[in-house]
Amino acid sequence: MVKWLMGAALLAMGTAGMASEPAQPAAAGNPARAGELTLERVFASPDLNGSQPQNLKLSPDGKYVTLLRNRADERERFDLWAMDTTTREWRMLVDSKKVGTGAALSEAEKMQRERDRSLTGKRGILAYDWAPDGKSILVPLDGDLYLATIDGQVRRLTNSESGELNPVVSPEGNYVSFVRDQNLVALDLKTGKETALTTEGKDNVHFGEAEFVAQEEMGRRTGYWWSPGDRLVAVQRFDEAPVGIVTRSAIGAEGTSIYQQRYPKAGTPNVLVDLYVMKPDGSGRVKVDLGPDPDIYLARVDWTPDGKALLVQRQDRAQTRLDMLKVDPTTGRSTVLFTEESGPKSWINLSDAYHMMKDGSLIWWSERDGYGHLYRWQAGKWTQLTSGKWMVADLAGVDEAKGRVYFLANKDDVLERQLYRVDLSKPGAVTRMTEAGWSYGASMDGKAARLIVTRSNPDQPAQTYLADTSAKRIAWINENALSGDHPYAPYVASHRPTQFGEIKAADGSVLHWNMITPKLEPGKRYPVFFSHYGGPGSQVVRRAWGGALRQYLVDQGWIWFEIDNRGSPERGKAFENQIYRAMGSVEVDDQIAGANYLKTLPFVAPDKIATYGWSYGGYMTLKMLEKAPGVFAAGVAGAPVSRWELYDTHYTERYMGDPRTVPEAYATSATVADAAKISDPMLLIHGMADDNVVLEHSTAMMAAMQKSATPFELMLYPGQTHRVGGPGVSEHLWKTILNFLNRQVKDKP
Repeated sequence: MVKWLMGAALLAMGTAGMASEPAQPAAAGNPARAGELTLERVFASPDLNGSQPQNLKLSPDGKYVTLLRNRADERERFDLWAMDTTTREWRMLVDSKKVGTGAALSEAEKMQRERDRSLTGKRGILAYDWAPDGKSILVPLDGDLYLATIDGQVRRLTNSESGELNPVVSPEGNYVSFVRDQNLVALDLKTGKETALTTEGKDNVHFGEAEFVAQEEMGRRTGYWWSPGDRLVAVQRFDEAPVGIVTRSAIGAEGTSIYQQRYPKAGTPNVLVDLYVMKPDGSGRVKVDLGPDPDIYLARVDWTPDGKALLVQRQDRAQTRLDMLKVDPTTGRSTVLFTEESGPKSWINLSDAYHMMKDGSLIWWSERDGYGHLYRWQAGKWTQLTSGKWMVADLAGVDEAKGRVYFLANKDDVLERQLYRVDLSKPGAVTRMTEAGWSYGASMDGKAARLIVTRSNPDQPAQTYLADTSAKRIAWINENALSGDHPYAPYVASHRPTQFGEIKAADGSVLHWNMITPKLEPGKRYPVFFSHYGGPGSQVVRRAWGGALRQYLVDQGWIWFEIDNRGSPERGKAFENQIYRAMGSVEVDDQIAGANYLKTLPFVAPDKIATYGWSYGGYMTLKMLEKAPGVFAAGVAGAPVSRWELYDTHYTERYMGDPRTVPEAYATSATVADAAKISDPMLLIHGMADDNVVLEHSTAMMAAMQKSATPFELMLYPGQTHRVGGPGVSEHLWKTILNFLNRQVKDKP
């Protein structure tokens, strides 16, 4: 879950907004006026957010910016484009329709895309990898691999029914490697010869892949790593035999496919993980010593810049300890460089905000002082580079020559993510580089010579530009201005501003909310669409673009409202830790406090507050309706968790502990036992092929409500996974939601 479960909620909306973005269909037979948003237009092409380039990269020589751009006539299909940074000229390098075969993806690749919520429902080219010499680009498309050059030439590398997973170009550009049929394969780019580095992968054994929880919960998408110089490859092996089987019925429109899915439910065995180092032909295999305890998580694997050692992050099952191992690749012997340990009633959050320096030191992110900050580890000693009651979110780049670190953080405003820098020679002297009032993302090339910056605010969809190291804009990559022929331009006049505010939680914690209202008429009270997520790992109240769906809702007379509760991130560990072994407690209280605050406002209809959530938000809907009957006029629960014992190990045990040792925590957090307490109108929604929050969560809830004669409404989506959406489906989903809420809330006398 964490941000990936939140990502599922966003995808369920069918738009690129921040969180749940409700909408109401136009009345039948009442055609929309010019400049008036309709539900059909919200989901149609071109995307109302404007062009939304993805996977932006600078070529190794810095001459080109490459990105994936969605089509104006098909918003979910992406092609590969490049901009010459000197001439500012754009060209399409690979047309996914002309080059692609349209072949169906393998089940393994479909599931990998499902794990990465940003790819779900998209088509065409969704990833690519520059060759180190900057002369060619590896492009996966429709289950096969192609090599494209900057002049637009494309060469097909593979033609296999099995498909290729996790393809990359090796660091020196000698090989293209990938996983096929659960084994790692290297293709020599000079000869075209394929060599299987492993051959034992079959049945429950996989080489070069990341296991389910690594993809779903740990943010690790691959299971192999090339050393500098193409000398060696570190390869993960995992065995799923100990993992329990969930019989998943992927119920579709024209039939049902039965999958015996290995799914590690909380309190049950995980996969067995090993790590090997081998040569590019698979010879010289050496097993890495990961320690005596087999019940661990392989969190991260990296080679040192000189290729002489592996750095392996080993996390214990309880996720209270993270060891950084240094591994000798010639012997497999490992030693512990340092250890991160959580405080009491807490856990270790994984991060990708670290950087290995050529001098052997390490830039490292840690929450050891209660907030996420950057440190430098050098020769066994720690230097704290940033400090304060704020959070570093990510690294943008490190200029080793100048000793300068660029990073994203919320130092000046918890609702904004800004770009900052700090010099290694001046720890604590932090400089902000970007403009207030926006939320930023940023990345740099390998030499930290230039920045690719993306920003948005509540009134401007995402813009992207190329910048120098002072963050001064050199050239627009995607200005995306809301004028001229921009898809959203006709609706700018009716765009309503987002308001921000605060209330206090029961313990005095500050809770941030945002709200969008129609133009308020004196004396009139308005219904509220109260959107929530509530789970750990996702901050939803930010100064960022929210998408057209919430604006459509406001056009139809709803107030849109959202609040971040205790347990959410970006506020420090003490704020986050309050859900430790207590899911469904303080976060529910805080959302209810938000509803009670709304009832004090003179323009809110206190008896017409509807609540909606997806995934963890769906779980929250169930808990809120059970705990506070009558506070909400109705609730919508999309793909909800109902019993945490049914969810996976890495996510659930991080917060709830092991159900074999703390069953009482799981009993308190569950929703099924209290199903009969739901007295307000409720709509339950679930995709019938969901392999993340499996359909069993909703069927368990349905059975309990039926047994207690508790009424509810239901909509199931054949063939849909944790993300319910796509052409036609998104529109149907939101018509269903809003028809229910119009009937039960907005239009109810």
